[in-house]
Amino acid sequence: MTTAWTTDAATPDAARAVRLTLLWGLDGVALRTLGGGRVPNVNEAPLRRRLDEAELPVVAVDPGLFEGAASARAGWMDDLAALDETAAFCVRLGCGLVRIGALAAGPDLGGAADALRQAGERAARLGLRLAVRNDAQTAVATGAALADLLGATGHPAVGADWRPADALMAGEAPADGLAALARAPLCVGVQDGHGGGGGWTPAAVGEGSVGWERHLAALVQVGFGGPLVIDAIPHPARSVGLTSSTALIGAARRAEHQK
Repeated sequence: MTTAWTTDAATPDAARAVRLTLLWGLDGVALRTLGGGRVPNVNEAPLRRRLDEAELPVVAVDPGLFEGAASARAGWMDDLAALDETAAFCVRLGCGLVRIGALAAGPDLGGAADALRQAGERAARLGLRLAVRNDAQTAVATGAALADLLGATGHPAVGADWRPADALMAGEAPADGLAALARAPLCVGVQDGHGGGGGWTPAAVGEGSVGWERHLAALVQVGFGGPLVIDAIPHPARSVGLTSSTALIGAARRAEHQK
């Protein structure tokens, strides 16, 4: 497993993001927004220079694609076309994983699944894999709902961006959500907190209710070996980021050692 973080959880500045990554001991970065722009529409040259100097890989990018409704065909068709520019950006940064939304999939999965299947076909031609997230603020909040959507999509280039904290917020036990997924996720979004089913208080990784120590062991058991990406860092970001990173790195190492 590779430990990383979404850099705009603490800073939009590439140079500071690299410094914090090294300070926190993480293996790489996931990119979403930098300097006020959303990837791939960012100032790329200084970003690449900073990453190369620090020898930090980009484990995933999140360009904000497929976050609208499946019924808004023009919107997701535009997102399909935008995969070409995203792929070119990924090639230049050595990244092959794109995190995307679930197209506001509801009880009728057909429209969203068809759109994501087309996205998978295009992504495969471009050398990309797409990781679809479960999000507590959407209909695809749980592992079970995400599993249903991915099963209906049925494309090998489309997998899960599994977020156990979001599942917990929606009232699903993380272990149950992971069990519902048909295969190991492509990516795991990491955050922690207390509550669920309507209330949530953020916490440092390892200090909330997700149970990351157990969950990482379970991820190893299902064959997960991809990026663990810290997506949310409660204030103050600098100190909590260090606490969260240290906890995640230690738990991931123990889980891998025990497999």
